Amino acid sequence: MVFSKEKPLDAGMKRTESGGLECYLEYEKSFTMGCVEYIATFGSVILLIMTFPFSLFWCFKVVQEYERAVIFRLGRLRTGGARGPGIFFIVPCVDSYCKVDLRTVSFDVPPQEALTKDSVTVTVDAVVYYRIQDPLNAVIKVANYSNSTRLLAMTTLRNILGTRNLAEILSDREAISHAMQTSLDVATDPWGVKVERVEIKDVSLPQQLQRAMATEAEATREARAKVIAAEGEMKASRALKEASDVINQSPAALQLRYLQTLNNISAEKNSTIIFPLPIDILSYFSNRTNNIQMV
Repeated sequence: MVFSKEKPLDAGMKRTESGGLECYLEYEKSFTMGCVEYIATFGSVILLIMTFPFSLFWCFKVVQEYERAVIFRLGRLRTGGARGPGIFFIVPCVDSYCKVDLRTVSFDVPPQEALTKDSVTVTVDAVVYYRIQDPLNAVIKVANYSNSTRLLAMTTLRNILGTRNLAEILSDREAISHAMQTSLDVATDPWGVKVERVEIKDVSLPQQLQRAMATEAEATREARAKVIAAEGEMKASRALKEASDVINQSPAALQLRYLQTLNNISAEKNSTIIFPLPIDILSYFSNRTNNIQMV
């Protein structure tokens, strides 16, 4: 059995790929300083004492509530994680630190021209909101997390547009934003970057395609208007037929309709008034003429 002098960091049980359980014990890595590092540290301390109290201006640093400081001593990451918020101490000439802003940052994705699934060229731009979730990974595992996230956002936007049809891009922007946010979040998680939100700003189409879509939409509206007008005429004719059947069953209703027509005509300022001739008078004269001819 081999004993390690390293400090245990975590212990517990985890499930293996075969379905069983195994114990694990993780140790914190400890680095031993070499002779040169000891000499450099000792010299820095001596210089700090010799220049006291002026050296305090270089020893104490302050980070804001929304910032964290990642400290390196002779190129190695100091234990204890990121410092802040507040004041912390560094040794001049030996320690160096890097500030990381934890606030949410937004940037515009430049307009990306892509070919959709149905072979249509579109230009789409977006806005990405992200923040630093792990300051250590943001400094150690990626050279420039901001620039890397921007380049990844442009590539991801083009890839997602290539898997969608034009109709989906125009009508379902929320689904595209969600898919882009999920893809970016998975890719930037090892860098300590958390992508919080993605919004599609604008979708630009070629001029010829815009005219074709406008013509198609206008033709569709005209066809729909004609169908609605035809349905209205059909319903109106059915209503008139039912009204004529009701009036035909009651001759008095026809006379009332005549009187109503006269009332409507007299209400207007007309110089000429037309009196409708009752149909009963015509039928009376028609019957009398037939009787005379028979005699």
